[in-house]
Amino acid sequence: MTDPNAIQPSELDQLPDRDPEETAEWQASLDAVARAAGPHRAAYLMRRTLERAEGTGVALPKLLETDYVNTIPTSAEPAVDGDLEMEQRIAAWNRWNAAAMVTRSSKYGVGGHIATFASAAWLYETGFNHFFRGKEGDGSGDQLYIQGHASPGIYARAFLDGRLNESHLDHFRRESGGNGLPSYPHPRRLPWLWEFPTVSMGLGPLSAIYQARFNRYLTNRGIKDTSASHVWAFLGDGEMDEPESTAALALAAREELDNLTFVINCNLQRLDGPVRANFKIVQELEAQFRGAGWNVVKTLWGTAWDELFQLDTTGALVRRLREVPDAQIQTYQTRDAAYIRQDFFGADPALAEMAKLLSDDKILECFHTSRGGHEVRKVYAAYRAALAHKGAPTVILAQTVKGHTLGEGFASKNANHQMKKLTVDEFKGMRELLGLPIKDSEFVDGVVPYGHPGADSPEVRYLQERRAALGGPAPARRVHPVAPLPAPAEKPFTAFDKGSGSQNVATTMAFVRLVKDLVRDKETGKRWVPIVPDEARTFGMESLFPSLGIYSPKGQTYEPVDRDQLMYYKEARNGQILNEGITEAGSMADFIAASTSYATHGETMIPFYIFYSMFGWQRTADQMWQLGDQLGRGFLIGATAGRTTLTGEGLQHADGHTPVIAATNPASLTYDPAFAYEIAVIVREGLRRMYGEPRPGEDQDVFYYLTVYNEPLPQPAKPAGLGIDEGIVKGLYRFNTAESAGLTPAANAPRIQLMGSGTAIHWALKAQALLVEEWGVAADVWSATSWTELRRDAMEADAALLRGEERVPYVRQALQGAEGPVLAVSDYMRQVPDQIAQWVEQDWASLGADGFGLSDTREGARRHFGVDAESVVVAALAQLARRGEVKATAVKEARERYGL
Repeated sequence: MTDPNAIQPSELDQLPDRDPEETAEWQASLDAVARAAGPHRAAYLMRRTLERAEGTGVALPKLLETDYVNTIPTSAEPAVDGDLEMEQRIAAWNRWNAAAMVTRSSKYGVGGHIATFASAAWLYETGFNHFFRGKEGDGSGDQLYIQGHASPGIYARAFLDGRLNESHLDHFRRESGGNGLPSYPHPRRLPWLWEFPTVSMGLGPLSAIYQARFNRYLTNRGIKDTSASHVWAFLGDGEMDEPESTAALALAAREELDNLTFVINCNLQRLDGPVRANFKIVQELEAQFRGAGWNVVKTLWGTAWDELFQLDTTGALVRRLREVPDAQIQTYQTRDAAYIRQDFFGADPALAEMAKLLSDDKILECFHTSRGGHEVRKVYAAYRAALAHKGAPTVILAQTVKGHTLGEGFASKNANHQMKKLTVDEFKGMRELLGLPIKDSEFVDGVVPYGHPGADSPEVRYLQERRAALGGPAPARRVHPVAPLPAPAEKPFTAFDKGSGSQNVATTMAFVRLVKDLVRDKETGKRWVPIVPDEARTFGMESLFPSLGIYSPKGQTYEPVDRDQLMYYKEARNGQILNEGITEAGSMADFIAASTSYATHGETMIPFYIFYSMFGWQRTADQMWQLGDQLGRGFLIGATAGRTTLTGEGLQHADGHTPVIAATNPASLTYDPAFAYEIAVIVREGLRRMYGEPRPGEDQDVFYYLTVYNEPLPQPAKPAGLGIDEGIVKGLYRFNTAESAGLTPAANAPRIQLMGSGTAIHWALKAQALLVEEWGVAADVWSATSWTELRRDAMEADAALLRGEERVPYVRQALQGAEGPVLAVSDYMRQVPDQIAQWVEQDWASLGADGFGLSDTREGARRHFGVDAESVVVAALAQLARRGEVKATAVKEARERYGL
């Protein structure tokens, strides 16, 4: 009996049905098919109908999953414009040398991965032979994000084309001798070959999306036409578990980045076992990408499967492939024909009948080796389809066998990621399988030989001819001969030299004001790339909206709600600001693309990425390492910095540690400026070093991290005298003495050196006055603009001493002759100033904001952490009391007076 309260089908759609009779006819037709031909046939017809509707532009929700078959049928595959037999021989040499390289290196215990490239070889070879554009043709060529574990195969190909020799291969993962190859794609270690680091935390796919997006940004802003460049990202199906791998899929679809292709090697294995043991990773990824708006091409089965699909008149084969979990697919790859007949075909009577028509050899060929990712024709067709598709990025899901061609001991075994070498017998078996002319006599003392057909062989000539037609070798990194950028006019840098007068100015605002002036520069202004993760108004950048515009490939298709205001929200196709939304990871990926444009596109760009300091390094420090590896240049700005400066926000928002994290990155030059004029000096020096004429021995491939504060405070005038700019850049200078500050200590007053950075210098200055006026102690105040640079200079001095060179650390030079002990204070944990303690000859003590943050006023937080001016006074008196220069009772008296 029908439930009268149940929701009827027609009630599920809020749209009125203008022809209920027609609707009923369609529904009746579906019911009839289900009764006559079964539900599987009905489902098939519905899928085909939905696909037809999607293909003709009918507005329907997308079908998120298709059958577990190839998207491009064999009959629709285009002819490959090349010599497939020749390409097979080239691939065979590359497979051999990749395995030989890792095996030979294993005797040194340095590891390496064999199975990944073995599965993905044709995904790369097809691209290198037919698609990947090099750097020597027009434009910038293509950008290739190589899966890190496949690096031996890329090295093997570079060996075949003459860019590497046997010595290079023999030093795989052994770089210290100067002739080695890095384990993975590391541009800083091999800057002529690798463009992009890709082996950490799913950052390759994230960076690839933003690289494709930045290519469009350059074109739309008229900097460079990058329309001929295509971004190819090679990924593993296990790698897609990383949240960063899929974090920006919607962005790529939303901005219609059809200059981007993901190629996901679906060998169904991650590092320790199946990716989706009880499920199907290909189907999961298809739904995820299609749901995000990507074009999906599945390349799953080789041509050996064509006969099976032709025999599948009932759809039983397709149904069975859809229901068998990935782990069982792997099992089939390692079991005999009898097992497959029973377990796979025996599950359905129609399949059992089909199996009677198949030989054991045919079954083994299909289930052991015939995968779409192992056949040039299949991969070629997928790549052609990706390049032809317009209006959306493409993902190619290519099914392969991990460890393919390495022998039964490797193929599809759960442990093959950790298996680092083949035995001599296994190599000989591989030789026969690949048909390589390598003699037994070449295996000397059990060492597998490298193989090469000869520099003038048909294989090498063919390889080089194909690459020449495509624009030169690949992968390759080229730093184009670009003239240094001219220095901007001096006026913006001197704007704060006289101070801010009676106006209180936060250093965050001082930096924004400086950049606002610099982007007006006729020569270099257009090369600035402001990047902000949806906090531009917090940082006072809204004034840049109407003047620079916010980048959007669609321009502004609406009337902004604040259009009548002076600082309205302006989006533009040629907008300069990258306002990324709430994504620090995406903003960093933007920064990396912009900061390396000098090499990728031969166009120098000056990115600055401004962010809440505590949501920069602690959230995306891995990307900062990627940035350093990729040799990026630019300015990272940690705004609202410090543990006590951001009032009321509390534990998670209080930054007491980012300079510590930044100090671990060798490419990061970390500064904690106290005053506006210091920021100007540091930015001017950064522009010179990264984009101007380098000095002898100077590394240009660095980036700057500046912490700035949202606390409005008086900005003093720049002190007069020589060496101030040098001290600011090197990390330390004396801001004033008690006497130059207008204080009048007694002639024989005990003296102490107060050293502060960032906002803490204001507490030191207040403490300086209290010490003289209330305790008779003279204090000099020093601005430590960079504790990290002071430490690095001192460490270099130590290294020089070990080489027999006499060199005094700068911090020791600067403090030479300074009377009394040194007390350092910072709005960060004490570990930050303590970086330099061992090189300070005077007695040393420090104060810092260690521990978790808390919600309070600035004054309350500083008193809690013991870094306010009164706490500085007590600490200073305690130091002097230990030296016998003030009475011990003064310390107790000060604590009581200040309520500490």
